[in-house]
Amino acid sequence: MKKQVIVDQETLASMHRHALSDFPNECVGFFFGEANGESKRIKEYTPLENSKEGDQRRRFEVHPKDYMAAEKYAVESDQKFLGVYHSHPEHPAEPSVHDLAQAVPFFSYIIASVSETKVQNTRSWQLNDQNEFEEEDIINE
Repeated sequence: MKKQVIVDQETLASMHRHALSDFPNECVGFFFGEANGESKRIKEYTPLENSKEGDQRRRFEVHPKDYMAAEKYAVESDQKFLGVYHSHPEHPAEPSVHDLAQAVPFFSYIIASVSETKVQNTRSWQLNDQNEFEEEDIINE
């Protein structure tokens, strides 16, 4: 069975609105929920400020305090910290070399390819045992 990320339409639409509002810069946010075998169900997401100094059109960074707050929130809300979403303005929804260098096991990485006026497509990725990205299905409910 291929890995999958299940997300409701409103949450995915909110991630897309965030990506469009931050265009031409990359947006970033976290998502939380449940994990069961090869499936993750997103129950909540939180948009973040891209803390990258300088040009944010090709990179995002997350402030360490945001990571710590997310880990704490996941424990307190009895959810799993499932992953990171971000946008690729005017680029495909595929992980970059930088994305691979920053990725950690278990997390899903949802990437939205955006133009100035619309989201082109959205894909999700997770590291495999060979430290390579494998695509996950996004199930939009």
